Amino acid sequence: MSDFMQNGVITTLHRLGERPLETLEAELVEFGRSRPMTLVLPSLYSELEGPALPRIVDALAEVPYLEEIVIGLDQADAAQFEQAKDFFDRLPQSKHILWHDGPRLRTLDAELAARGLAPTSPGKGRNVWYCFGYVLGRGRAACVGLHDCDILTYDRSLPARLFYPVACSSSDLKFSKGYYSRIAGDRLSGRVSRLFFTPLIRSLRKMLGANAYLEYLDSFRYPLSGEFALRGDVVESIRIPNDWGLEVGVLSEVYRHLHTRQICQVDIAEVYDHKHQALSAADHGAGLARMSLEIAKSVYRKLATEGVVLSDGFFRTLKASYYRTALDMLCQYAADAAINGLILDCHAEEQAVESFTQSIILAGEQFLANPLEVPFIPNWTRVQSAMPDIGERIVEAVALDNGSLASLSLDEGGAPQARVDLLNPVPASRRRSRAAAVVLPRSPPAGH
Repeated sequence: MSDFMQNGVITTLHRLGERPLETLEAELVEFGRSRPMTLVLPSLYSELEGPALPRIVDALAEVPYLEEIVIGLDQADAAQFEQAKDFFDRLPQSKHILWHDGPRLRTLDAELAARGLAPTSPGKGRNVWYCFGYVLGRGRAACVGLHDCDILTYDRSLPARLFYPVACSSSDLKFSKGYYSRIAGDRLSGRVSRLFFTPLIRSLRKMLGANAYLEYLDSFRYPLSGEFALRGDVVESIRIPNDWGLEVGVLSEVYRHLHTRQICQVDIAEVYDHKHQALSAADHGAGLARMSLEIAKSVYRKLATEGVVLSDGFFRTLKASYYRTALDMLCQYAADAAINGLILDCHAEEQAVESFTQSIILAGEQFLANPLEVPFIPNWTRVQSAMPDIGERIVEAVALDNGSLASLSLDEGGAPQARVDLLNPVPASRRRSRAAAVVLPRSPPAGH
């Protein structure tokens, strides 16, 4: 792309020309000597049988700089877990599969739930949260990246460009968010971001005036992308949303913990396509309608913590402002599609806007009915404080499920930690305490 504009409050890293991938990866190999990198792949078992994940794994098998790959596997029985182990076996990196439906992790999940520390619903948020806990338990990753497993246009440049900003030895950036244009064949895609999120944020900015949080969100070119990378110390402190507001929730947590100078967005793909969800306009419990509703609630909750007073009248005004803003932006997208020879169905686009308009009101009603709802899973700092051995126990459970203890961390003498079966855990007196390593929550940076 020819664009090099820096706008908004975060750094934008463009794709300026075509740098050879080999030179990029060679630098990442050097960075990895001091900042080891771990990639997290939240996956459904069904994605192993789809068209995208086999290609992703083939590409990752050629990546030279990754220290390890952590796969969060959902909706898999015992036979499917064994098939998953065979499926990922061709990866040459150190690899670890979290079988979330297996008895060991289920037992540990029940123990966390009894303390009020476990995720309350299944989904990507729960998957990612446990993967992050495992990565922290391993204690080897200085940088952690994450992307989805349904990317149909995947190639090795995507993780390389995603990791580079946070892995670079001379960089102070601690969080990078991937962005790209959403083109599905000959059609403009990305409806929730184009037609819902950005018009919603800009409508809120009109209503509220100067607001640092909204300005921050409006700085992202594709705020709902599922690809990001961050430093290991940030992983421990952020909370993961339990609902479909994962991407926006993570942006809000990063905003709370980091200065905007430490945050960037990076162009990671010239072409990007993945599976598409139905609009589901008649059912706000599914599809893009549900996604937009939960994203709106995530934004409302954050604004409330910033001191914004929300009411029925506020949401009615927001609905009217959003609808006008979204239709105006639809005209912009129609012109953009036309000059690029892309198809844009204005009728279908307006139907989406009408559905999203209802999401704004429904999200407002649900927020006002339960303003104290806490959709975030506790961060790992809190969990470690309550259960100092939690990291070791997750690591042991995964090692036992994967049939190898080679991935266990070493004790003070350099020997592998004692084998622990979570179905028959060892007494607490025999576990090495990590209480001294617990990091206290940090105060937000100045200006936040």
